[in-house]
Amino acid sequence: MRPYDAFLLISFGGPEGEDEVIPFLENVTRGRNIPRERLAEVGEHYFLFGGVSPINQQCRDLLAAVTEDFESAGVDLPIYWGNRFWTPLFTDTLEQMKQDGVRRVLAVPTSAYCNWSSRTAYLEDIDRARAALGEDAPEIDLVRPFYDHPGFVEPLAEYTRDALDRLPEDQRRGVRLLFSAHSIPTEMAERSGTPGRTYGPAGAYGDQLQAVARLVVERLDREYPYEVVYQSRSGPPSQPWLEPDVNDRIEELADEGVPAVVVVPHGFVSDHMEVKFDLDVEARETAEKRGLGYQRALSPGTHPAFVSMITDLVREYTGQAEQQRLTTLPSCEMEQCSC
Repeated sequence: MRPYDAFLLISFGGPEGEDEVIPFLENVTRGRNIPRERLAEVGEHYFLFGGVSPINQQCRDLLAAVTEDFESAGVDLPIYWGNRFWTPLFTDTLEQMKQDGVRRVLAVPTSAYCNWSSRTAYLEDIDRARAALGEDAPEIDLVRPFYDHPGFVEPLAEYTRDALDRLPEDQRRGVRLLFSAHSIPTEMAERSGTPGRTYGPAGAYGDQLQAVARLVVERLDREYPYEVVYQSRSGPPSQPWLEPDVNDRIEELADEGVPAVVVVPHGFVSDHMEVKFDLDVEARETAEKRGLGYQRALSPGTHPAFVSMITDLVREYTGQAEQQRLTTLPSCEMEQCSC
């Protein structure tokens, strides 16, 4: 096992004031020729919340909890944090680590799954930042996708039970669970995974999402009907993305006479802007417009089991703990994955 001399949390980043919204969105979309009017449209989502994305504070809260858990577990590593698209920027954090004499880093992304945007893009950012720093740049290992770690699944199950409990009993009897994840282009999804293996129509990413949904339902008091839906599509209308959209599916379920839905954001590790707007605003409005009961489960956030999972991953990578997985799906880290 490789020795590490620092821990790094890598996240997406988000604005923390109205004047930061458009510059942040420009960072996210740089090189993609996104029209200015589209940035302004997405910016309105942030302005509903005063221009403040929850994600940075969620990272601060998570790091505070991880610091305590490291101390309790005897993990003696300095903790750093860097974002891909807003301050503290990952490139600046890497420069600081270099100045601090850090040489080998174990990094955890705020993304549990394996596809291009949730893993490969992180690896590419790491390579670019290290190349910019030169030969003395710290080496960085990104931990494996952790979607099937008990520390990710158990909080989702607990928060799904809580959401079900908030429904009136008559609605709970006929409720449909909608497990929601970020949509990606179907072409990207279909080519994700290990070459030579057979996956479902949404590729390895879809198989992972289906597996987590099943694991959560197995931990409930009974087997509720459930399905995986998608949200936060951002591509042009001509480009196919994974479906069904959560709002479209709510409309269909209303036509089928389903009395209520519980939406579980199992594709996310915290309740950041895409959860707060796409689910707490848009999806809720769709359900209420059609007369459906609506509850949304929390994402793992700073649940103690999720915090301990991060410590467990560090211990796993330093040879102090066994790997914990609840599925036998191929690992993007261990196999030649084309995500």
